[in-house]
Amino acid sequence: MKVETMDLDFMGTEGIIASFLLTGGGTAAIIETGPANCIESLMRGIEDRGVAPEDVEKVLLTHIHLDHSGASGHLAERLPNATFYVHEVGYPHLVDPSKLLKSAARIYGEENMNELFGEARPVPEDRLVKLQGGEEIEVADGLVSAHYTPGHAYHHLAFHEPQSGTLFAGDVAGVRLHGQSYVKPPTPPPEVDIEAWKGSIESMRKLAPKVLCPTHFGSYEDVERHLSELEQRLEDWLLLVEERMDEGQSQEDIIEELEAKGDAEMLREGADPKDSERYELAANYEMLVTGLMRYVSRQRESA
Repeated sequence: MKVETMDLDFMGTEGIIASFLLTGGGTAAIIETGPANCIESLMRGIEDRGVAPEDVEKVLLTHIHLDHSGASGHLAERLPNATFYVHEVGYPHLVDPSKLLKSAARIYGEENMNELFGEARPVPEDRLVKLQGGEEIEVADGLVSAHYTPGHAYHHLAFHEPQSGTLFAGDVAGVRLHGQSYVKPPTPPPEVDIEAWKGSIESMRKLAPKVLCPTHFGSYEDVERHLSELEQRLEDWLLLVEERMDEGQSQEDIIEELEAKGDAEMLREGADPKDSERYELAANYEMLVTGLMRYVSRQRESA
């Protein structure tokens, strides 16, 4: 099986959102579709690699956030033989994306939706397969196993290809841009769960992957260092947000402080100041703080 990373050129910027193409035995599969406004980049990436649309038999989705699955309905029209695989909790939102779109509009703003994600379309129900985690899926002359990895979202899956030792980790392995070592935790609302996330990091460790492929962006072989940094930063950022909430600071002040802290950490790891804008495009601080504050409030309400 051959694995290739396709850059979807999100918002005209390289290295922000990836789709992964798996080929072998005359068939192909895709992991992650990207948003609907990247559909042409995705189709071009497939065809530039010598794969005909009718040869793509499987599309695997780590979760249904629009930057990962938003092009699914369009792809169902473009890839006539493809079956789409998604966690059972995400399944109804691909059949009817209206609730998903309303939720995203509350977070990102109605006026920004088309620019960020394009028009999401439904996937025909007979083209979808529900997953829970634990399944093995025949893909491109090989097998890929699905693993339930909540934390970033309740319905998150990671896909492990044991032949190459590659783990396609969606957002649960964080955001790390090409050529960087810095790992940024993507913690947007509404479903962030730090304790579940730490459990998923341990689950990824137990798989002992040789290569880690976050959708934002690329592939990395320093797996343990990457996961340890992600875990530590999740804990550090949560602690900061909790303390500032206890002090009565405003959300705007917390965002400003966390951005300064995160950018300082990024620069210490050798990134350039301009890389902050690219990381922000993949996971912006306003959303991250909103998600962490929601998590803290939910934990305290249930205590």
